[in-house]
Amino acid sequence: MNFILFCLYTSLYFHCNKGTVYLPKNVSVAAIIAFGDSLLDVGNNNYLNTMTKSNFLPYGKDFVGGKPTGRFSNGKTLADFFAKALGVKEYVPAYLNPFITDKDLLTGVSFASGGTGYDPLTATLSSVIPVKIQLDMFKQYIWRLKRKVGEEAMKNIITNSVFFVSSSSNDFLVNYYSVPIRRLQYDIPAYSNKLVKWAISFVQDLHKLGARRIVVFSAPPLGCIPIERTLAGGSQRKCVDKYNKAARFFNNKLKENIRFLESTLPQSKIAFSDFYNPLISIIENPRQYGFEVANQGCCGTGKLEMSYLCNELSTTCQNDSTYFFWDSLHPTEKGCDIFSKIILPDLVKSLF
Repeated sequence: MNFILFCLYTSLYFHCNKGTVYLPKNVSVAAIIAFGDSLLDVGNNNYLNTMTKSNFLPYGKDFVGGKPTGRFSNGKTLADFFAKALGVKEYVPAYLNPFITDKDLLTGVSFASGGTGYDPLTATLSSVIPVKIQLDMFKQYIWRLKRKVGEEAMKNIITNSVFFVSSSSNDFLVNYYSVPIRRLQYDIPAYSNKLVKWAISFVQDLHKLGARRIVVFSAPPLGCIPIERTLAGGSQRKCVDKYNKAARFFNNKLKENIRFLESTLPQSKIAFSDFYNPLISIIENPRQYGFEVANQGCCGTGKLEMSYLCNELSTTCQNDSTYFFWDSLHPTEKGCDIFSKIILPDLVKSLF
C-alpha cells in the first residue's frame, strides 16, 4: 500500500513516460552543474592518478552500450536523473572528458570527484579533486562559456542553471573514522562545525560567481552504508549508531546555516536536501520502494567491494534492480531513480 501511495505521489509531479518534473509555467532550467563526490561524479576521476575509480566493468554494465564511464554505478547516477527530470538532457558529462562538446558546455557538466569532501585533507588522502579546485574548474568553465556565447548569454545560462553539491560523507568515513587524523584533533561537534563552515564558504563562492539556484545535500546515514555495517557493525552487520549520530549532528548544523545563508542572499534559492531520512526509510523498508535488498550491494559479496575491488572478476547479483546499493557504498541506477523521485518534488518547490 505504501509503495502504491508513493507511486501516486510521484505521478503528480512527473510525466508518466518521460519522468520530467512539472516546473512552474514560464520556467526552464538552462543547465545542470554538479560538484562534490562520487554521488555526482560521472567520470572526472578517470583522468586522475587515484585508486578511487570506476571506469571498468561491471561498473556501467547497464549504461548505454554496456560501457563503463567512471560513474560509480551499474548505470545512470543521480546527476543524470536530475538533468532529465528538470528537462535539460539525458546525461551529464564529466568536465575533464577531453571529448566534451560545446553543446555539453551549454547545458551543464559535472566537476564532482569521487572520494573528495569539504575538508581539503580528505581529497589529499584519496588523490582526488578538492572542492576548491572544482570551483577553479568552474571558473574556467565560465570563461569557456563566455568565449562561446558571449557574456550576456553566459550570465543567463549561469543564472538559470541548477547547481548540485554533494559532499561530507568522505570527510567522516575516510578522514575521521578510517584514517583518524581529524579524530585526533576534533570531536564530532567541532569537526562538524568546521565542515559546515567550509560548506557555507563554498556556496557563497558559487553565489559570487553567479549561481542563484543551489542544492546542498545532507550527509546520508553513514552507519547504514553496507561497507560501514561490515567494518563496524559487528557480526550481525547492524547500522553503526555513532556514525549516524555524527551525520545527524552535521545535518542539523548544515540545515540551520543554509537557511540563514539563503536569507542573506538576494534573489537566490539555496535548498537543503535531506539525504538522510529518505535513505533510512528505503533501508528499513526496501519492499515499499520496490527493492528486495538494502543492506548490501550487488557487486561481489556486496559487503566490502567498491572501486577496484568491484571488478571484472567479481560476480554480480542476478537482478540489480532489486538492490538499492550497487557496490558497498553507491546506489544502483534504480536506487538513484527512486531516490531522485522522492526528493525532486520538494526541491522544485524550494527552487522555483
